[in-house]
Amino acid sequence: MAEVSGSRRVVIVGGGLAGLFAARALRNAPVQVTLLDRAEHHLFPPLLYQCATGILPEGKITYPLRELLKNLRNVEFVLAEVTDIDAQRRRVLARRPLGEQMEFGYDHLILAAGVRQSYFGHDEYAAFAPGMKTVEDARKIRRRIFGAFEMAESAGDATERARWLTFALVGAGPTGVELAGQVREVATKTLRKEYRHIKPEHARVLLFDGGSAPLAMFGPKLSAMAVRDLKKLGVELHMGSIVTEADPKGLQVKDHDGHVTRYEVGTILWTAGVQAPPLAAAVAKATGAGQDRAGRLVVGHDLAVPGHPDILVTGDMMSLDKLPGVAEVAMQTGYYAGRKVALESQDKTQDKPFKYHDLGSAAYISRGRAVVSAFKMHFGGFIGWVVWLFIHIGFLTGWRNRVGALFGWWYAFTRDLRRNRGFTIDDMPIAAYSPADPAASSPKTPAG
Repeated sequence: MAEVSGSRRVVIVGGGLAGLFAARALRNAPVQVTLLDRAEHHLFPPLLYQCATGILPEGKITYPLRELLKNLRNVEFVLAEVTDIDAQRRRVLARRPLGEQMEFGYDHLILAAGVRQSYFGHDEYAAFAPGMKTVEDARKIRRRIFGAFEMAESAGDATERARWLTFALVGAGPTGVELAGQVREVATKTLRKEYRHIKPEHARVLLFDGGSAPLAMFGPKLSAMAVRDLKKLGVELHMGSIVTEADPKGLQVKDHDGHVTRYEVGTILWTAGVQAPPLAAAVAKATGAGQDRAGRLVVGHDLAVPGHPDILVTGDMMSLDKLPGVAEVAMQTGYYAGRKVALESQDKTQDKPFKYHDLGSAAYISRGRAVVSAFKMHFGGFIGWVVWLFIHIGFLTGWRNRVGALFGWWYAFTRDLRRNRGFTIDDMPIAAYSPADPAASSPKTPAG
């Protein structure tokens, strides 16, 4: 990227939806933009669960950042992990892939680094209960799900077989509900005729949540629809249940009455809670910014860190008016931040505070069933499913990804085919579950 004398320097941290929309809003501004990300691709997180259950390959929900940014002549991409900032000197500190330190000066800094999975103080659970925030997380979950059926097929006794055919999901938000429905569909449709010694349709899917109902944030009507559809699928709902202990062979939960129950399960998937990345704490220390309970940075209605108008926070990393961590918030805050910087680079000001326009939410339950909340309307069933399809096709980046997703859905929904489920014995986390392995009970066992 050719340097323009006198132009302002803008650093964007994160190439997700917020970072990408900020970069696009700056395309015609007289600024030099450096976008930093620890991944070389842009990811569409709402479809990670479809990658995890074999419907879509990761290439259909990701897009190379360099390809996306190649026509933005004032934007440069650098593969690096941001570790800290120096707010006084206006410097971003980052680490290259092999560990070398780098620094980037800025006049404006836009933070769009997203969030990570929260285990509520039990990070040791991550070794055997993967969350779903990255492509690698989706790969792990895919190996766990399909690997569990393989382990059940060759199990030596009925008890071991039953454990491997039991799946526990912790968290009944959209991710947990969508993933629970897909595991049941894998068992009852995709795999139902592929095994000789087990009946995949006998697989149990247990959904745990401390709240009173799944998808509570969608309102009582849609939550009730989700309960009905999940039960039809055969998902076992355990609401009002808090996980108190977990290990590679199962988990222990406590209900509202204080009763504690142990469940022997072969696969635990963690879909509850998020927390800000370590960078948020570093920024808070450098700027004095406040953080909410999840560690997200508290900002004003101009998205700026109080006392630091040159630092804007967007997307999931931002805490403002209890806005949800959804794609629409990321896109709108990213565009606002980029537009604000673009105006200031032309000696203009953005007088209007950020205002979120809620375009609705949607959650996939199973084939032909979804729930949608949009424009004060709440509906589900087949119509909700069709609307869900159009929403997600529209949000995917690139026409190749959109066409590829349509073909993937066609095979999965009409022929029960999930072709993206390849793995080998070396990919399976057998050591983490083997009773002969002395490390089996260790929370530091590699996730595999």
